Amino acid sequence: MAREVGNVARVARDLDLTETALRNWCKQADIDEGRDSGGALTSAEREELRRLRRQVRILEQERDFAKKAAAFFAKDLDPPSS
Repeated sequence: MAREVGNVARVARDLDLTETALRNWCKQADIDEGRDSGGALTSAEREELRRLRRQVRILEQERDFAKKAAAFFAKDLDPPSS
């Protein structure tokens, strides 16, 4: 284990990265290749989650706009009270 820590430190220095960043990249690569899941999302799943969250946000905005438009045009349909 001590040798691995030294190797990670050396490689991180060579790549001008922090050890933490390099370890995170290695961990994500293991997850993506199915060697270590631990319930973590693969990069593809993370991208899909980002895409779906963006789509939900857009759909919610469109829904809110449609509600406001319906309320605005419904005012014109109400007969004037006399």
